[in-house]
Amino acid sequence: CGDCGKRFTWASPLERHRRVHTGERPFPCGCCGERFAQKSHLLQHRKTHSPDRPYKCGRCGKRF
Repeated sequence: CGDCGKRFTWASPLERHRRVHTGERPFPCGCCGERFAQKSHLLQHRKTHSPDRPYKCGRCGKRF
């Protein structure tokens, strides 16, 4: 990386890392418009918009 000197074996991790320095967030959420630097973060975020709550707390019964 030209900014911090971190080294990568492959180009794709370097491209992803560069977004730390540039602030680029090319992955927008289609529901709320929030943007993410990594696709995996967008995919994790999208679950917050889903009505599915497959897990249930054994104490209070709240689903998540």
